Amino acid sequence: MRQKTVHQEQVPALKRIEGQVKGIQRMIEEKRYCVDIITQIHSIIGALYTVESNVFHKHIDGCVVHALKGKSEAEKQKKIDEIISLIQRFRRSP
Repeated sequence: MRQKTVHQEQVPALKRIEGQVKGIQRMIEEKRYCVDIITQIHSIIGALYTVESNVFHKHIDGCVVHALKGKSEAEKQKKIDEIISLIQRFRRSP
């Protein structure tokens, strides 16, 4: 059984990121300086990492803690395996 976790508070940050991406599109269309474009891209990457971190934290604090407090050993192990898998995937990310 999956616990429902809501991430609605991330929507404003994602909308800002969306605006930043559109800004980069405009910068490229306007043939802006490469370093300025790269700086904006780096800003977006940082913002995405923040959203990712917030969602991951909430998953651990909500879904994982809920499973670990439960009685089902299978569900506990499933959540532990899920977290290990996520961490392994993150390590392979560029």
